[in-house]
Formats: sequence, structure tokens, C-alpha cells
Amino acid sequence: ADLAAAWTPDGSGVVFAATTNRADWAHAEVVQSLWLVSAGGGASARAGGAGGEPERLSDGKDDYAGPSFSPDGRTLYARMAPTNEHTFNNSRLVAFAWPRTGSAVPRAVAGGPDHDVGAYAFTPDSRTVFFLAEDAGHTRLFRAPTTGGREQEVGTMTSGTFGGLQIADAAVKGPVRMAAVWESATSPPEIVRIDPATARWTPLTKFNSERAARIDWQPLREFWFTSSKGKRIHSFIAVPPGFDSTKTYPLFVLIHGGPASMWTDNFGLRWNPHLLGAPGFVVLMTDYTGSTGYGEKFSQDIQFDPHEGPAKELNEAADSAIKRFRFIDATKQVAGGASYGGHLTNWLAVTTTRYRALVSHAGQWDLESQWATSDYNYGRERNVGGPPWEDHAIWRTQSPMRRAANLHTPVLVSVGERDYRVPMNNALEMWTALQRQQIPSRLIIWPDENHWILRGENSRFFYREVAAWFQRWLSEPAATGQ
Repeated sequence: ADLAAAWTPDGSGVVFAATTNRADWAHAEVVQSLWLVSAGGGASARAGGAGGEPERLSDGKDDYAGPSFSPDGRTLYARMAPTNEHTFNNSRLVAFAWPRTGSAVPRAVAGGPDHDVGAYAFTPDSRTVFFLAEDAGHTRLFRAPTTGGREQEVGTMTSGTFGGLQIADAAVKGPVRMAAVWESATSPPEIVRIDPATARWTPLTKFNSERAARIDWQPLREFWFTSSKGKRIHSFIAVPPGFDSTKTYPLFVLIHGGPASMWTDNFGLRWNPHLLGAPGFVVLMTDYTGSTGYGEKFSQDIQFDPHEGPAKELNEAADSAIKRFRFIDATKQVAGGASYGGHLTNWLAVTTTRYRALVSHAGQWDLESQWATSDYNYGRERNVGGPPWEDHAIWRTQSPMRRAANLHTPVLVSVGERDYRVPMNNALEMWTALQRQQIPSRLIIWPDENHWILRGENSRFFYREVAAWFQRWLSEPAATGQ
């Protein structure tokens, strides 16, 4: 794992991010603070002492990560996510004068309401910070003055996503030199050099270019629609190999996990839309309420509405895609996802029969038993309003288990036996309900996997099973409720 640490400008100490309240996980937010330790193990690098404990630089309330010093050594920066009444907050880039004196409040530089600050780097003169942030399906490049002020996108990204941003240090003379990783859904990651004025990039490596060029795939297409609640919702679609716009294809509604994440125009092996669509599906990927990349409030709005609102947006996105793209066969729709995508899949299983079949990996079935067995539960109860023994209606009204009488759609249930985030009991409970209701279903347990299916052969088997499950039920009459 990466160590979130930075040498002090004079080399006498190290600033790092660490937590001291891990044991509070069941009743409070676990956060990281910034700490200073002498290079010789001292209590204070500023005092040059030896022995003793690290010195805390930030208060213990908010969550800090990624400390870094400005090139001129006068400022300590870090990403900070506030702790408040919300279960999600974007990271801000904040600054402390250095050397620190007293308990000064950090100064906000960038991020917050509009963007969640990711990787960041400074120009050699310390006057400008460039940073990456999720934004409407892409991780884009932004810039802001380090004194504070308007942040703005550099250029306009129309495809792909950036990662691993770095700027050459002050020892390199001449114009600002910037490098990063660029990738897209049809281009595996490569190192690129970025023009800091326009964000145009030039590839420095071409490790996968020839292989990628041999694959029959097309770039993701994107569209927006306005939901019934008046929200602007963003989606991607991926088309299958051999695509012919004069033909029609089944629709696969693919649901991302998180929920604090977004569908990104990037390359990946887990739940890859082109692999999932290869049997002949148009794959729809929608960023429902709770997703990141659309402003902090959009991410926060899933609190107290964990399933019903987002699932309705998924269905409306499918309706919008069907209206926009004549090559989608509205009579053949399937859906599935993992983690929070599995949660929403399970909710679809008990609230609609529009989908011919479903695939749920690591999906929550019963809100209460999930709360009691997951390695992450305090945020779950805050999302509902309080613990299960208090009178909060959501424990009942938005728990799929409570609506098991409405199960009609065939479901492939999948889970890793070593999953601690959404433990296996959730899959077994859903499987039991499906069997009790005599709904066609299949259960796959991965003894050597955790929350994700990571091993190559397991992944290959999983993709085959998903394709076979959907093909089987698309050839059968659609399920109907009673």
C-alpha cells in the first residue's frame, strides 16, 4: 500500500496521515489526522528532539490524506474531507503555513461543493496547483491559484480519463512539464505528457496500442436526461462487437457500486462493459443519485433514500436510452451489478418485472443483517437515520427482504466467501428467499475471493456464467407479477 507521507522541506521530519480511532468504527467515523515525526524518531521535527511520540498537526475531527509540501517549502497541503451530518463529503485541498505555529485553521484552496480533489501537483513557482477530479464520467485536469480562487478545467476533456498526475520539480528549467496516465474504455493505460495550457496529451508509451487496435470495440457514447424529479442524469452506453445500427440488441443495465463512485471512461477488467456486452448486448451505465462527479450535493442526496430513488433513476435511464437509440430492443432488458450495484439489483428484483433476468454479486438483501455483519456499519445506520432498534422507517420500507413476496425475476446470485464488506450471509438470505418463492435462481460462491472477483480463471468463469444466464432467460417469456 502507498504511505501517505511527505518529507519536511528541511529534511528533518516526515508528515504523514494516520488514524488513532480505528476502535471507534461501530459508533463514530474513523478519520485520519496529519502527524509530524522527526527523522530521528523525535517528538517534534521542529524541535529536533529524539524519542517520544509523533505530534498531531490537525484536529481529530476531519479526515486528512495525501500531505505534500509546496516547492518553495512555505506551505503544507493535504486533502481534507469534513466530518458532519452527511455520510459523504468531497475532499478539499487545504493549506497550512509552514513551519506551523499553534493550531491554525487550514485554508481552503480547491475542491468541495463542485469537485472531489484527487491527485494534485504544483508548478515550480508554487503559485498554481493542478489537480485531477471526477467530473461527469471522466477524471479531468483542473487548475487553481494556490492563494485561493476560481478553479477551472484545463482544456475540455471529451474522452478518456487522467490519473497519476506529476509535475517536474523546480530543478528542471523551462516550461512546466507535466505527465500523467491516460486511458479510456477502449485504450488501456499509457503514460502521456500533458500540455499544461490546453491539456492536450502526447503518448510517451505504447505498450498496448497494437493489441487494443485489434479488438472490435467502439468508444463509449454518453447522454443526459432529466429524471422525473428534475435531476440531470448522465449515462454511458457501450455497443457490442460487430455492431450494426440497423439491427436491434438486448439492453443490459449495468449498475456501479459505491454508491460514492461513478462510471468512468476508463479501462478495467472487473465488470468491463465491452466484455459483458460481447455476447450481443448494448450496455447502459447510469450515474444514479449518490454517484460522485456531479457535485457534492448530488452524492449526498442518497442519504435517507438508499434504494428507491436511485433504482427509479436506473429504470428511467433505460426508458430514455430506448427512446434515443432505435437499436435497443425494449422487450429484452436485463440488469445487474456488484456491491452497491448488487444492493440496487436486489431492490429491482422486488420492485419491477421489466427485466428478464438479474445478476447480483455481493448484494445487500436485508438492511438489518447487513448492518450487523459488515465491516462497515456506522455509515449505513447514518444513511437510514439511526440503529435498527430505533424507529426509523427505512429499515423496513427500503429493505429488499421485506418485499420478498414480490420476487418474480430469475436471479444469478454470486458472492465471495471472504467478503467482509457485504458478507456471504446476504447472498444466502436472498438465495433462501428465491428458493422459498420458487423463483428460478442460481447461487455461485467463490471460496477464495473477497468483495471482488480478482483471480483470472474465476473472472473468466464469471463472465461466461453471466452471459449464459442472460441468454437463457432472454429466450424465455418475460416474468410477470401477480
